[in-house]
Amino acid sequence: MITARDAIFAQIKAALATAPPAPPAAAPSSLTSPGSLDTTEWRDGEATSTASSTVDDAVVTLFAERCGDYGAAVVRVPSRDAATEAARLLADHGVESVVAPEGIGAALLAALANAGIRAVGDTPPLSAAELDQLDGVVTACRVAIAETGTLVLDHAADQGRRALSLVPDTHLCLVRAEQIVAAVPQAVTRLRPSVAAGRPLTWVSGPSATVDIELTRVEGVHGPRTLLVVVAE
Repeated sequence: MITARDAIFAQIKAALATAPPAPPAAAPSSLTSPGSLDTTEWRDGEATSTASSTVDDAVVTLFAERCGDYGAAVVRVPSRDAATEAARLLADHGVESVVAPEGIGAALLAALANAGIRAVGDTPPLSAAELDQLDGVVTACRVAIAETGTLVLDHAADQGRRALSLVPDTHLCLVRAEQIVAAVPQAVTRLRPSVAAGRPLTWVSGPSATVDIELTRVEGVHGPRTLLVVVAE
């Protein structure tokens, strides 16, 4: 007796038999080990990259606008000023303490110290209660999407584990202009090495918010209620 379950699986097998083969995944070696930075380093107040790519000013402008539509605070600065501007922005929002991932770089840590902001490392990993006692977190990202105003983290060393970007109330993200792509398909292409390496992905579109049945918007329910973005150009 053929059950409905058997019939469904038979249809799936038949469809898969005629489907074109999937393209090969990017080799995991295209990313460095989780304990080190891959193509980005924040050094002497400047974001530098070993990846060569062009920057489309219209795409960067659209990304800033879409992030702003979500309620994020976005500033565009020369790369050499990124660390200083990040510290200033955090101080302006009343942030006095942050968790800083291992790979975020000495320049930003120095800028935070100069602004009177206490930076706490995550080695050994902080508990949820300890993270909740900190005002914010500073991270980089893997890619940003202009069309949707989205940041995508793959939790490499300059971004830290996922909990860091979910528990503290303020998230400041450093973005290199060349990391910004126009649309989601381009972002997915850039993320293939991260997926092949088994990294988790966190997609952030504005501060965490939800709306109840009466359309009352509440921020900070599932993550940071304040999102700050520094675009280094």
